[in-house]
Amino acid sequence: MNEAETRAEHIDPALKAAGWGVVEGSRILREYPITLGRIEGQGRRGKALTADYVLVYRNHKLAVVEAKAWDEQVSEGVAQAKNYADKLAIRYTYSTNGQGIYGIDMAEGSEGDVRQYPTPEQLWTLTFAETNAWRDRFAAVPFEDKGGYFQGRYYQDVAVERVLEALAAGRDRILLTLATGTGKTFIAFQIAWKLFHSRWNLSREPVRRPRILFLADRNILANQAFNAFSAFPEDALVRIEPDDIRKKGKVPKNGNLFFTIFQTFMSGPPKDGHPSPYFGEYPPDFFDFIVIDECHRGGANDESNWRGILE
Repeated sequence: MNEAETRAEHIDPALKAAGWGVVEGSRILREYPITLGRIEGQGRRGKALTADYVLVYRNHKLAVVEAKAWDEQVSEGVAQAKNYADKLAIRYTYSTNGQGIYGIDMAEGSEGDVRQYPTPEQLWTLTFAETNAWRDRFAAVPFEDKGGYFQGRYYQDVAVERVLEALAAGRDRILLTLATGTGKTFIAFQIAWKLFHSRWNLSREPVRRPRILFLADRNILANQAFNAFSAFPEDALVRIEPDDIRKKGKVPKNGNLFFTIFQTFMSGPPKDGHPSPYFGEYPPDFFDFIVIDECHRGGANDESNWRGILE
């Protein structure tokens, strides 16, 4: 019996029996693409990484299942299962030949034969031993994928989840370091999407939607982010610009996602002979969440003239 037959006749029924794809909120992602393969030059790529199964519950990827043919050893896919789980930052992963199941706990480093797959709720409880109300609220909000058209890369999903974990744990400073072209704006969008729809804010009570500031050091970056966030309601988006402030005589405060640059916030007419930058017109803690794009260029520098905005 080849691998495809083993999957159809034994692995798929076993997953269904455990409730995967049956229990509400659970899904089975088959042939899940992790990477297209390392770029080797001259138009060539290394071998693509594709997981046979990824088990999803409550919008979280919770397990990988690597399938092998009926006549292979049950542990034949262990190395692949571990590699895929490591890439996806998933704690539990399994290798199976349809006759048996070999399970690995990546966090504890324990592994061995298991009788059956855990149910979606069991795997959720195993992964998240301690309850957390905000984690559950974040989990209830799916990623915005434009109707399935746009899928995040594996490391983008990991980055979003790690930020949300930090927020659920009450941390207030988070640093993401990613190379140019890896989709930092997309990551920021998905984080904001989760916060907006879960109604996270500084009160830690879901009584209102958050006010989020996207702060950049160049207009082209602020405009790019503003356009990338177009899936949000139009009245939630605010582009803060000096001309608009001068025309209206005040900074905009109606909205949920504000986009501007350091230079705009540092400008403003003097009052009583003293500098009066526009950011001072916002009360402390007006913004629940601030994204500083390219923070190493000034936002994170203690001696920077722009540091006053954060202070």
